[in-house]
Amino acid sequence: MFRRTATSSKERSFLHVIKLVSPFVMVVVLQATIAGFSLEVMSSVRAYVAGEAMWSRSQKNAVYFLNLYLHSGDPAQFAQYQTSLAVPIGDEYARWALERDPVDVELARIGLLQGGNHPDDVPGLIWLFRYFHQVSFFREAIREWAATDPMLLELSVFGEVIRGEVKNGPIGDSDRLQYLSSRLSELNRQFTGHATRFSTVLGEGSRTIKLTLTCLNITTAMTLILLLIWHTRRLVLQRQAFEDALRAEKDRLAFQASHDWLTGIANRRAFEARLQSELDGCSEGALSLILLDLDQFKSVNDSCGHLAGDRLLCQVAQLLQQGRRPDDLVARLGGDEFALILPQCAPYDAVNIAERLRLSLELFSFAWDGRCFAVTASIGVACIADGNTTREEAMRQADAACYRAKEKGRNRVQVDNGKPDVVVVAPRSREAVRA
Repeated sequence: MFRRTATSSKERSFLHVIKLVSPFVMVVVLQATIAGFSLEVMSSVRAYVAGEAMWSRSQKNAVYFLNLYLHSGDPAQFAQYQTSLAVPIGDEYARWALERDPVDVELARIGLLQGGNHPDDVPGLIWLFRYFHQVSFFREAIREWAATDPMLLELSVFGEVIRGEVKNGPIGDSDRLQYLSSRLSELNRQFTGHATRFSTVLGEGSRTIKLTLTCLNITTAMTLILLLIWHTRRLVLQRQAFEDALRAEKDRLAFQASHDWLTGIANRRAFEARLQSELDGCSEGALSLILLDLDQFKSVNDSCGHLAGDRLLCQVAQLLQQGRRPDDLVARLGGDEFALILPQCAPYDAVNIAERLRLSLELFSFAWDGRCFAVTASIGVACIADGNTTREEAMRQADAACYRAKEKGRNRVQVDNGKPDVVVVAPRSREAVRA
């Protein structure tokens, strides 16, 4: 059972940790995904820009070498023309393969490699075309790319025509030579126009993608920062709430440790601590102690039950609290026994306070379940006459005075000032007390 409980506690702790870190993990994963996606897109766009440069240059070279071959008849120049022409034709085949449904990835790969693209760039080129060919700038670039297909076909046919005419020697007809040369110049001009627009569109798209991905990465980073701030604030508030709860619990425990659970006034422990503190700092005759014992508590408890007895104790505690001075301490020592500490209180004043408390109890009537009970108390007053008096001696003084009050008939105040053979009995008349 203990092992199962420990395992369950570990699982809850683990789940709590997962719950705390999961938002950060998700944002970090999202940030990493976006960063990886950004790198892939930018790498593929870069590959297209590089491929466009080679595609454009190869078209111009094909026209250039074919024009040289037209005038010189050198087979090496025709071979260079064929090599240059193979690059845009390979790119053309790749585009056709990617525009098929379904896409012919292998043919596209072969065409892109023939187009002079680096093998590591080929997967990115295929991926970008397949999934982004409908994006506005990319669609426009493809349109410029496809517009050169008829010109490539014408250049290819034109090359075979020139080869056939030059094979037996240089062309002697100057008008024919001029026509062929002019047509090659026109093809070059058309190629250059489309290539320029292709390059311009790719450049604008590249900048747009870079700006978009940068904003997306910044937004994700800001989200992570805001999440960190929010989570840190949440942790601070949780810690503050925990500390407040802990402080409240400490205060509650401290209150319970120093107060009577039933009446809410100080308990014996708090009473003894306060009495010791007052004895340590008092001068001779500056401290008085009152011990009060209810006379009818047992009869109320026995006839009406413990609930009635508890209610009586609470009401008596309220009466004693009302009759005390601001610096006095009222405590319940246990059962029906109460005590008061009167700092800076001379014997005569202590006797008057005790008599007022006795009279207030005498005038008080406790009602329970339709029955009324008179309440009186035997009160002992100890006047500390010696600054070296210990706590135990002070308690014995007050207890002895209270015991003598009971012996003399209860409902009275008995005073002990700590001097042998000197006993002071408080005045019993209401007029004397009021005076």
